[in-house]
Amino acid sequence: MQQRIIDPVDGIYAATPDYVHALEVRNPDRFLFVSGTMGLEPCGRAPATLTGQLDLIWNNLRRILVEADMSTDNIIRVTSYLGDREFAEANQTARLTALGKRRVPTTAIVVETLQSDWLVEVEIIAAA
Repeated sequence: MQQRIIDPVDGIYAATPDYVHALEVRNPDRFLFVSGTMGLEPCGRAPATLTGQLDLIWNNLRRILVEADMSTDNIIRVTSYLGDREFAEANQTARLTALGKRRVPTTAIVVETLQSDWLVEVEIIAAA
């Protein structure tokens, strides 16, 4: 599988250093579409803190990826659903920590979550 960042600089607003406008993926053998994933413990409980939930979200995503014989290196798209716009910076930090130097297309949307104690939900697309 080959990946190529598409990040034009002329005639469009600049992408910030933490994401890219687009990512071209050539010749993948398979795709993994992951449902919105919450920061829940195995017992189904959500920690009270945003940081606790973000840590669990990325742990849960890594667990799903491992089951599919993938890692965070296979992530090609991230969409975050934030319960409050003030969660944006912490969400960005958690994503950057999880992905390291990899930049992928990403979107964050402020929403009302299905459960009041779910502060953030993240869905990903991965390819291998």
